[in-house]
Amino acid sequence: MTENATISRAALARMIDHTLLAPEATDDDVTRLAEEAGRLGVGAICVSPSRLPLVPGVLARGIAVAAVTGFPSGAHPVAVKAAEAAATVAAGANEIDMVIDLGAAMQDRWAQVTAEVAAVRAAIGPSVLLKVIIESAVIGPGRIAPACQAAEAGGADFVKTSTGFHKAGGATVEAVSAMAAAVGGRLGVKASGGIRTAGDALKMIAAGATRIGASSTAAILDGLPTD
Repeated sequence: MTENATISRAALARMIDHTLLAPEATDDDVTRLAEEAGRLGVGAICVSPSRLPLVPGVLARGIAVAAVTGFPSGAHPVAVKAAEAAATVAAGANEIDMVIDLGAAMQDRWAQVTAEVAAVRAAIGPSVLLKVIIESAVIGPGRIAPACQAAEAGGADFVKTSTGFHKAGGATVEAVSAMAAAVGGRLGVKASGGIRTAGDALKMIAAGATRIGASSTAAILDGLPTD
């Protein structure tokens, strides 16, 4: 058992977005992911938009379907992101994880970031959960708070650390803590990128994460005792 564990295996599982975003992933791979999600008892799966819709009945009731938008670079026109998100929701997603325009963030053009988040929000409607990926390791500590504030102003429900695809790295305890402080409990915080053990996940939760994005879900849950 991971030291200082204060959360049950089942509760941790419900916080995890069980993820498969490899570009080469097939429909069969996603079907296996969905079947595994039911066995593990996770809260959601997270897949590429082109892998939707899922095979009917493959996903257990109560597990959400998240899909990415503007992934992984974020360097897509706003209209493209909005259209992609809307089409993905029409194909069965009830959560969208969108990447912000990182070039705009690096130039502190926060109004532009807010506008693109708002455009995606308008495209998907109010009932779809919107998570905004700020790529915290890329933008750096000084831009984490304004990035979170821009996402919140645009209508985000969550801010998320990373795509897991950038060479700068994924989630860190420091970034999660800064994000949690910036949103002050008004938004959720999803830690994603490089989380592979129960210890990793518990550290992120202690820092303020309310969701965990992971492809190593089984290994993470194996680090906690069966309830």
